[in-house]
Amino acid sequence: MAEAPHDWARRLADQAEAVCRRYLSSGHREGRYWLVGDVRNTPGRSMYVRLKDSPKGLAGKWTDAATGEHGDLLDVIRESCGLVDFKDIADEARTFLSMPPPEPESSQQHRQSPAPHGSPEAARRLVGMSQPINGTLVQAYLRERGITDLRGTGSLHYHSRCYYRPDEHSPTQTWPAMIAAVTDLDGDITGAHRTWLDPRRRDKAPIDTPRRAMGDLLGNAVRFGMGGEVMAAGEGIETVLSLRQVLPDMPMLAALSAAHLAAILFPDTLRRLYIVRDNDPAGDGARDSLIDRANAAGIEAIVMSPELGDFNEDLRTLGMDTLQTKARSQVAPQDVARFMALAA
Repeated sequence: MAEAPHDWARRLADQAEAVCRRYLSSGHREGRYWLVGDVRNTPGRSMYVRLKDSPKGLAGKWTDAATGEHGDLLDVIRESCGLVDFKDIADEARTFLSMPPPEPESSQQHRQSPAPHGSPEAARRLVGMSQPINGTLVQAYLRERGITDLRGTGSLHYHSRCYYRPDEHSPTQTWPAMIAAVTDLDGDITGAHRTWLDPRRRDKAPIDTPRRAMGDLLGNAVRFGMGGEVMAAGEGIETVLSLRQVLPDMPMLAALSAAHLAAILFPDTLRRLYIVRDNDPAGDGARDSLIDRANAAGIEAIVMSPELGDFNEDLRTLGMDTLQTKARSQVAPQDVARFMALAA
């Protein structure tokens, strides 16, 4: 039976210092820790790896104080060697540990063929190889944007080395990224949205198009919370999450663009829709189209408008109290009691 990642990580932890000397050679030992710049073996001191078990933690666990990232020695091998597939990571670990090769795979265990570029299947695989955002650069990035309450954000994931290619004639780069799963009304993944991040600035990466989507997007969205009779819908992920800081229990979705916001599909249970508009001409067009569609479906439509460009700008510039007051004035009284209880 194939060993689980935890088993490999524990084997490597037994030789934590040797692993660090091999894969984090730009660092050095200080006491019970190995210090280095980051998990990609950059010179520096912000990342520390625990070399021995102690009451404070297990050997092999590491934390990057500059980005908030953390992990184990399998992550060190993956990042320092630039690997993606777990089989390749396990093979490298096996070589380091001088273990015999695995038994030959059966015909049913052959590696998957590549998914078509930009397809829903490629999106599903990208989401599948990503990890939860807790303790990662994604969490640090959102915190920099004033978004600290991350309840109900299971649709967001973190990928430490997500491919980015400016155009078909340029070489492929890798950057950390926030991966958002795009789902249909049944909860099935139809696409993915990538926000490439700069680990030094905890901001979007300094590239031409730091946001890109893939897969089937029309009618679908990135969802936060379970939809019911009441729901809010906006364009951007950060915009929607900003409003969710003061309406933490209201189900919301991010359609990812004004055009896609205008085309979202309505759950059968929906009776009242809050349209979270951006303060620009595209936002006005999405608002008008969505009002018409909601009214035609017998759904009450209520527009929520920011003071500035969008609700994340309001949160960052005007502060949480002002955002809460602004939101309260635009939400139906029965929904203030229902959804703003924890933020009142």
